[in-house]
Amino acid sequence: MPEPDEAAGTPETAEQQRLTQETKNEKLMWWYLAYFLFGIHIIAFVMIFAIKNAK
Repeated sequence: MPEPDEAAGTPETAEQQRLTQETKNEKLMWWYLAYFLFGIHIIAFVMIFAIKNAK
């Protein structure tokens, strides 16, 4: 018969995997947000430059 710790370890392993995946997804979400905001600023600077240098 398995030890009680081993039987209890299986749900914890699944929970640990879920938490690991959730953490990974959260980090990716922050990177995507950072790239998005950076891109918006680049576009804004280009538009400002274009307007200021228009004849």
